[in-house]
Amino acid sequence: MPHTSALLVIDMQNTLVAIAHRAAETVAVIAGLRERARAAGVPVMTIQHRGIGLEAGTEGWRIVPELAPATDEEIVHKTSADSFLDTDLDKTLKALGVTEVVVTGFATEICVDTTARQALSHRYDVVLVADGHITSVRPASGDYVPPGRSIAHHNEIYRHIDFPGRNIRVLPASQVEFAGPPVL
Repeated sequence: MPHTSALLVIDMQNTLVAIAHRAAETVAVIAGLRERARAAGVPVMTIQHRGIGLEAGTEGWRIVPELAPATDEEIVHKTSADSFLDTDLDKTLKALGVTEVVVTGFATEICVDTTARQALSHRYDVVLVADGHITSVRPASGDYVPPGRSIAHHNEIYRHIDFPGRNIRVLPASQVEFAGPPVL
């Protein structure tokens, strides 16, 4: 059965992108995916976090200009790491007939990981875009893994994670093929 995809762009907001590792490169990768998704008729779902330091309406809360949603694109407002929790994301995806989510955004080990796992639990297939998710810059010393290693670690986890009945792939953006709604 062919997939019907949706592109998820998670928390690519001014305040968060400003502290991100490889921000410019990742924004460019996601912008290219958005363009390809829209050209294929694939829905783009922009996920926008609200909370301390990300108060609605502030400049830091806004999506970076390169990824600003078009007027016909869905925006999902969330208040936790889980883009499905207390939002209309699942209902909207189901209404669109989506069977597979292509996951991008910030932060790799928090909102990206939580949303990808919840997508699996909500019975969606997942494509984690290997070069399309980022995390914060952090000091070399401390308990956090350096950002490049964290991204690589999560890509590797998703190459081996097992959810029965779900198709999970980790692909660079250049290999993502969008499957739009079936042509009737």
